[in-house]
Amino acid sequence: MASGVEELMDLLYQMIDEAKGLPLSSDKCILGRDKALDLVDEIRSQFPMELNEAKKLVASRTDYLASAKREAELIRKQADDRAKQILAEDELTAQAKQRSNEILRQAEERSRELRRAANEYCEDALRRTEEAVAEAYDEIKKSRARFRSAAAGLNNKQPS
Repeated sequence: MASGVEELMDLLYQMIDEAKGLPLSSDKCILGRDKALDLVDEIRSQFPMELNEAKKLVASRTDYLASAKREAELIRKQADDRAKQILAEDELTAQAKQRSNEILRQAEERSRELRRAANEYCEDALRRTEEAVAEAYDEIKKSRARFRSAAAGLNNKQPS
């Protein structure tokens, strides 16, 4: 005979559809009682099996949905953790850039100070050298003048 509830229902429908109608009535028919009851009994016997299958499918679907929800939650948590990690890395990068800029600014400032100090030192050294050279030049001029005057005095005292 038929194996599933659906097939049994189709047979019962066909039986009713093909049944002979009662005279003077369009909505009543004559069925073979035993055959119709056998189909109904078989449908009833199939229901527990079909219901069990449906329950298994529903339970399986529920388990699958729960598993999918757990997996989705895990993926969301991993994404949150990764986003936090990226933010932390971005924050570290920003701090490193800020520190780098500060170090660069300090180095430039120190460089300017060293350049200014070197310029001042060179200026002072050149000024002192210029003063020393000027004093030496004055001394040379004085010595030369003394030399000339001594030489001129010797030239005037020599017999001619």
